[in-house]
Amino acid sequence: MRGVELTRDCAGHYTATNARGGTLPIGSGGDADFTPVELLLAAVAGCSAIDVDLLTSRRAEPEAFAVNAAAEKLRDAHGNHLGPVEVVFTVRFGEGADGDRAREVLPTAVRQSRDRLCTVSRTVQLPTPVDMRAE
Repeated sequence: MRGVELTRDCAGHYTATNARGGTLPIGSGGDADFTPVELLLAAVAGCSAIDVDLLTSRRAEPEAFAVNAAAEKLRDAHGNHLGPVEVVFTVRFGEGADGDRAREVLPTAVRQSRDRLCTVSRTVQLPTPVDMRAE
């Protein structure tokens, strides 16, 4: 089981706290705090980054490693939601046999993360019920 607690700090400002005591400010978009949609995109990118990094860095340490996650926010007959989420990896490895091995496994690592490893993107891709209630 995983979970977070969210508390209101003031109008439009909240703090999420995990079971280990870590905190994360969340905002409504009026300042630098991440919005919930940005956090969802960061979670998809972060989850996949961890998978891909573990699978490729066994072969070679990357010289550059960046992941961009983006989607258009839509409002239509289905309500508010994101359109297709695009995740793009920009990874560079050094020259040599180890770098070649890491470059070779990179596309497979990205596919494995998308298709079965990344809990966050798999949850978004699959029909996942979300139950909400007031107590």
